[in-house]
Parts: sequence; structure tokens; C-alpha cells
Amino acid sequence: MATQDTAEEISTKPEVRKALSETTGPKPGVETVQVATKHNFWFVTHVLLIAGCAVLYYAIGSKLIPVPQNTVELARRFLRGAVLVVIVLAIAKAISIYIIGRLDDAAARFTLRRIEHLLVALVIAVIVIGVVFVNWYTAVISVGVGSIIVGLAVQTPMTSFLGWIYILVRRPYQVGDRIQIEDATGDVIDVSYLDTTLWEFGGKYLSTDHPSGRIIKFPNSKVLSAMVFNYSWPLFPYIWNEIKFNIAYNSDLQFVAQTMQKITAEEIGEEMMERVGVFRDLLAKTPVNELEVREQPRV
Repeated sequence: MATQDTAEEISTKPEVRKALSETTGPKPGVETVQVATKHNFWFVTHVLLIAGCAVLYYAIGSKLIPVPQNTVELARRFLRGAVLVVIVLAIAKAISIYIIGRLDDAAARFTLRRIEHLLVALVIAVIVIGVVFVNWYTAVISVGVGSIIVGLAVQTPMTSFLGWIYILVRRPYQVGDRIQIEDATGDVIDVSYLDTTLWEFGGKYLSTDHPSGRIIKFPNSKVLSAMVFNYSWPLFPYIWNEIKFNIAYNSDLQFVAQTMQKITAEEIGEEMMERVGVFRDLLAKTPVNELEVREQPRV
């Protein structure tokens, strides 16, 4: 009964709930995490900036501030653009604090903030283009021609950006996972728009799975063409390892097997066996429920 209680406790962890929902489908009535809303000074700051731009806009239009006639319209366009930028930043800040900040999954918060920063940058770029170019038709033509030229010049980075979108949608790995992709193995410490950063473990200088001290960077486009081995499935965070050794032909095989099982049980301990039992119960809730997961080592 204790094992079942422990399994239920583990089932409440965000990463385990996510993995279970991916394998068994979402369940209705999932309760969201609630956090206390903090009072932030940023709202007042943004309101003051918008008010300041509005006052300047009115003052320039009413000629309360002496500005050369040929630059009045340009100044007012810049002020309108500044107000729009401040509004966009305020909305982004509110989303970051009151929506993304309430998520209980740290990896999801990291990913969503990356997406938010990208969208904010794109919106601000559109606002700047609208301020600089009076004629939107000219702006669209200029941006379109420029995009074609840039796209031909940076095909590989664009493929890596598409790989980043694939990583966000399909989630072959996320920050904190231990993965292997081609010859690179390590813990994911960053997933940027163009590349992924691993903290290498093992490698050619080590024969064990200890950190080597090296950092590995590879383009996100790799995930579109290479197999990704993820060691961090939340439902079963263990890796089975096989130990081989030679014995004499005339050895007592039953004695060897019993001795190995006894020594392994002493080294692993009851706690490890209970943990395997817990995750076996979790696997029973997934489509791989017929997989046999032993609590004892097999000889």
C-alpha cells in the first residue's frame, strides 16, 4: 500500500503528469497551480512613459514646443511608435508575470519566455518599420525583397530556426534532459533559437558517465535528420546496464547467480527496489503496461 501511495505522490509531479498525458491522453478537471500575485512597480513606470509621450505628442501638435515644421510629422510618428512599443512591452510583461509565471513547469516557463521574446521582437520590428516608412506598400516591398536575399544567404540558420520550432512542438528534449544525438552526449543546459547547448558527460577522455567539463553546441537542424536518445523520460528515469564477465566452464552457475543477486541486492538496497516498483505502477497507466519491469536484477 505504501508503494501505491508513493506512486500517487510521484504522479502529481509536473513532468510526470506531462508524460502521462502524452501517453494516456488528457484528463478533465486538472487543477492549475495558483500563486500569489505580487504588486509590481513596472505598471506605474509604463503608464508614466505612455503619459509622457502623449503630453509631448499634444505639445508638438499644439506648437507648445518649438519644432521645425518639416520635422513635426516625423516627431509625432516617432512618439506614436514609442507609445505602441511601451504598450507591447507592458503586455509582454503582464503575460510573463501573470500567465507564464504561474506555470509549475520550469522548462515550460523557459520555453514560453523564449517564444514571447521572439514575438515581442517581431512586433517591435513591425512598429519600427511602420514609423520609418510612411508608405506601407514601399515598406512591404522592401522587406519582401530583403527577406528573399537574406533567406538565400542564411538557409542553414533558417533550418535551425525551424528545428527550434520542432523542439518546442514535439519536445524531443528540453532543458535539464540528458540526451545523445549522433556522437554528442550531455545534459541540455540551453535551447536557443539556432542551437542547443549540452554539458558533456563521458566523451573520449572518460570511460564513465561523469561530466567532462566540456560544452557542446550543435545546430537545432540536427533534430530534423538525426536520432535523439533521451535518458530523462519522467515515467522511468533509470537506465538498465548490463555487466558481463567471464567464469570457468566448470563453475557452479547456480551459486554464481545466487551470489550475484545477493551482492546486488545489498548494494542497491530495498529503497531502489521500491522505486522500481513505484515506476512499474506508473508504467501500468501507459500503453506499455505489458512491459515486464523486474524489481530484482536478472542473472
